[in-house]
Amino acid sequence: MTQRNVIFPPGRHALYERNRYSPAVLSDGFLFVSGQVGSREDGSPEPDLQAQVRLAFTHLNAILHAAGITFDDVVDVTVFMVDPANTFEKIWEVVPEFWGNAPYPTITAVGVTWLYGFDFEIKVIAKASQARQA
Repeated sequence: MTQRNVIFPPGRHALYERNRYSPAVLSDGFLFVSGQVGSREDGSPEPDLQAQVRLAFTHLNAILHAAGITFDDVVDVTVFMVDPANTFEKIWEVVPEFWGNAPYPTITAVGVTWLYGFDFEIKVIAKASQARQA
């Protein structure tokens, strides 16, 4: 098996080691980013929904930055929301702060019943032809 080219953001190594996954893997010109949630420094969920969404995007952007790319390079997004019928509008008020301008990436939104205490999670695939090679 080829060794994975893992991208780590600064300061969150313990989280990934404890939970046994990589934050992102660079492969064949694409960056595959694991789902990011709005966790505080101690790993607990930010209780305010919109602040939780902002933190999830902040964590995502830290990974993209560590790879040398930005959200403008994202081509595919998957979001997971607990109780989307009641949370979607509040979540989508925050998204434009991070989303950028058209043309937008593709998106799949999935309603779920459980996210380990979180209400929102985002994972992406980004074009990483300009990404740093770890």
